[in-house]
Amino acid sequence: MSDPRTLDAWLVQVARELGVEPELALATCGPVLDMVRDVAHGVARPAGPTTAFLVGLAAGRAGGDAREQEDRVRELLAVVDAQVAGRADGSPPSDGGSGPAA
Repeated sequence: MSDPRTLDAWLVQVARELGVEPELALATCGPVLDMVRDVAHGVARPAGPTTAFLVGLAAGRAGGDAREQEDRVRELLAVVDAQVAGRADGSPPSDGGSGPAA
C-alpha cells in the first residue's frame, strides 16, 4: 500500500502546477478515489478515471471559489453514485439529462 503522504505531496505539487487550490485537491481526493473504484467495479475499469475526468471538467466549468468547487464536486459525485447504484439494481441508465446543470 502506498504512503498517504506521497499522495498528498503529489496532489499539492500538481494542484499548484495546474492552478488548483491544493486544499481543494486534498479535500476531494478521497471521495473521488471512492467514486473511481465504484465506477471501475460497477461499470467498467476504464470508466473510473474517465468519469473522474468528467467530474473535474464539470466542476471546473461551474467556477466559484474553492469551497463552492468542493461542494460542486461532491454534488457531481452523488450524481455519479446514483448512476452506478442504478446499474446495480437493474435500473436503466439515465439519459444524462437529470443531473445538475453545470
